[in-house]
Amino acid sequence: MSSGMLSIGITGIHAAQLGLEATQHNIANANTPGYSRQYIQQSAGIPRLTGSGYFGSGTTVDTVRRAYDKYLTAQTFAAQASASESEMQLAKLSQIDNMLGDPNSGLAPAMQDFFTGVQQVAANPSLVSARQSMLSSAEALAERFSSMSTRLGELYDSVNGEISGEIELINVYAQQLAEVNGQITRAEAATNQPPNDLLDLRDQLVAEMNKHVRVTTVEDSIGNFNVFVGNGQQLVVGSVVNKLLPITSSSDPERVVVGLQGQSGVVQELSESLIEGGALGGLMKFRNNSLDDAANTLGQIAASMALTFNAQHALGQDLDGLNQTSATTGFQANFFEISAPKVLATASGANSVTASFLAPTGDPATGNFKTSLTGSDYVLTATSATSMTLTRLSDGVVFPSTGAAASVADLNALIVGEGFSLGGSVPTVGVDYRIQPTRDAAQNFQVNASIASDVKRIAVAAPSVTTLGSGNTGSLQVSQGAVSPGYSLANLPAGFTYSQGSGAFTFGQPATGTVSATYADGTTLAIAVGSINRLNAGSELARITYNGISIDISGTPANGDSFSINTNTSGVSDSRNAVKLAALQTQNTMEGGRATYQGSYASLVSGVGSVTRQVKVSGEAQQALLKQNELARSSVSGVNLDEEAANLIRYQQAYQASARSLDIASKLFDTLLGIAN
Repeated sequence: MSSGMLSIGITGIHAAQLGLEATQHNIANANTPGYSRQYIQQSAGIPRLTGSGYFGSGTTVDTVRRAYDKYLTAQTFAAQASASESEMQLAKLSQIDNMLGDPNSGLAPAMQDFFTGVQQVAANPSLVSARQSMLSSAEALAERFSSMSTRLGELYDSVNGEISGEIELINVYAQQLAEVNGQITRAEAATNQPPNDLLDLRDQLVAEMNKHVRVTTVEDSIGNFNVFVGNGQQLVVGSVVNKLLPITSSSDPERVVVGLQGQSGVVQELSESLIEGGALGGLMKFRNNSLDDAANTLGQIAASMALTFNAQHALGQDLDGLNQTSATTGFQANFFEISAPKVLATASGANSVTASFLAPTGDPATGNFKTSLTGSDYVLTATSATSMTLTRLSDGVVFPSTGAAASVADLNALIVGEGFSLGGSVPTVGVDYRIQPTRDAAQNFQVNASIASDVKRIAVAAPSVTTLGSGNTGSLQVSQGAVSPGYSLANLPAGFTYSQGSGAFTFGQPATGTVSATYADGTTLAIAVGSINRLNAGSELARITYNGISIDISGTPANGDSFSINTNTSGVSDSRNAVKLAALQTQNTMEGGRATYQGSYASLVSGVGSVTRQVKVSGEAQQALLKQNELARSSVSGVNLDEEAANLIRYQQAYQASARSLDIASKLFDTLLGIAN
C-alpha cells in the first residue's frame, strides 16, 4: 500500500512541478510579441486491479500545449496587412496632398499671378515694364511646374527604392520561416510533441511578413506552413524558398516591380495589381492610383497651357511689328516650350517610334483653343506585320489598326481625340512601347529663351486692322474678331463695299483671296466669287472671314458704305491679342473643352485630397479592426498575470499536497518495518 502511495505521490509532484514550469514560462514571456500562453495537459494513470477493484496510479502529463486559435490568428494577419497598406499609402499621399494644396507653393497662385501679368500687358501693351512683369510671372510659373514635377519624380525614385527595400525584408522573413519550418518538422519527428515556442515564432514571422505584403498560408500534412503571395504564387514551400526580386517593369523601363524567381532560376514578373496588403501593397497602390495620376495630370495642365497659349500667341504681332507672315525673321510664335511626349521601348534595338502633340483645336474667332489630352499613359504593340493596337491604360480602351501593312498613320486617324499623334518607324512586332504624352511636360515647361531675353517679342497686338470708310452714312460697325492659324496678309489692303441694289457686300480690290460668311444662326457659306449676301434665309450677316482674318459685322449699312482690312503697321498700343491670351484663363481649354486650367488643377487637388481622406478613414478603421482582432486573439492566447499567479498557488498547493502524501507513505512504511522487526 505504501509503495502505491509513494508512486502516486511522485506523479503528483512531477505534474505539479511541470505545471509550475509552464506557469513560470508564461510569466517570463508575458510581454513577448506573438507568444501564446502554454498549459500542461494531464490525464489519469492506468488503474491497478485489486481484489477490491481498480485503484488509480496517479497522473501523467501528456504534453504541454499552447492556447491557440488559428482562425483568430488568420484574421489578425489579414487585418495587419490591410492596416500596414493604409498606413504606407497615407504617408505617401500626404506628401502629394500637402504639396498640391499649399496656398503659397501650389500651382494655383502661380497661374493666377501669370494671368494677372498678362492682363497688365493687355492694359498697357506699350510699357516694357508691364511686359517684364509678365515675363517674371511666366518664369515663376515655369519654375513652379518644374519644382512640383521634380518633387513627384523624387517620389517615383523613393517608391522604387522602398519597393526594393520591402522585397529584401520579405525575403529575409521568408528564409527565416523556411528554416523554422524545418526545425518544427525535425522537432515533431523526434519527440512527437508540438514545439510550442517554435510554432509561436513561425506565427510571428508570418505576422511580420504581413506588415510588408499580404500572404496566405496553408499547413501541409507534416505541419509545414506553405506561404503564397499574389493570387497563389509560391513563396515558401516547406523549407524551400522562392525569392522575390526587384526588377524593371516589362512595360515601363523606369518602373521597379516585383519578380518571383523559382527554383529553376526563371524570374516571373508579378502584375502590380496582384501585390496587395502590407507596406509593399501600399506603395504599389499609391503609385498606380495616385502618383501616376498626379504626375500625368500636372503634365496635362502644363502641356495644355503651353499648346493653347502658344496657339493664340502665334496669331499676334510683337512690339517690332513682326508676325508669322513677316519676311523678316525673329518672330516667336511659341511663348512657352515643352518637351515632346515620351516613348519608352521595352526592348533594346527596337524600331524607333516617336510621338508629338496635336495642334489645339477650337474657334479662333473666340480664341477658345482646346486640347484633347487625357492625362493617361498608353501602350503601343504591333501584334503582327498587319496589325497594331494602342491601349489607353487609364480605362483599358483599345484602338486597333489593321490592314495589308499596318502603319502608324492608320492608327493616328483613330486617336485624334487623344491629343497626340505617332510617328517614326513601324513598331517592332512583339515589343511594347509605353507612351507617356504628359509625364514630363511639367518638368520641361519653360519660357521661350528668345522671349526671355527680349520682352518685345511678346506678341500682344493683332496683325491687321479694320477701318470704316470715311464717307459711310449708315450704322455699319465692324471689328476684327480674330485671325486663324494660317492667315495671310498678302492681299491687303482689301476693301468691302455695300451695294444697296444687290443687298450684298462686294469686295473691290484685290479681287483675290478666300472669303466666307457666317450668319447669326451659325450658318457658314464659302464665297468663291461675286458678292456676299447680307441675308441668308432671313438670318443677318454676322461675320466675314477673309484669308483667315475674321471681321465681325453689326448695324445697318447704307448704300456705298465700306470698310477695309489693312496690315497693322502701328500696333504699339494694340492689345487685342493680349486680351485673347488673358481670356484663356477662364475658357475651357482642357479635356476637349470641358475644363479650365484652374478647374483641372482644382480637380487634381480635390481628387488627391479625397483619396487621402478616404485612405485615412479606411486606415483608422483597419487599425480599429486590427486592435479588435488582437484583443480577441489575446483573450485566447495572451498571458494574464493574475491568472498565472493563481496557477502558481494552485500548483504549489498541489506540490505540497503530493509531498505530504509522500511523507505519510514514508511513515507508514517505517511502521510496517517496525512491526516486522
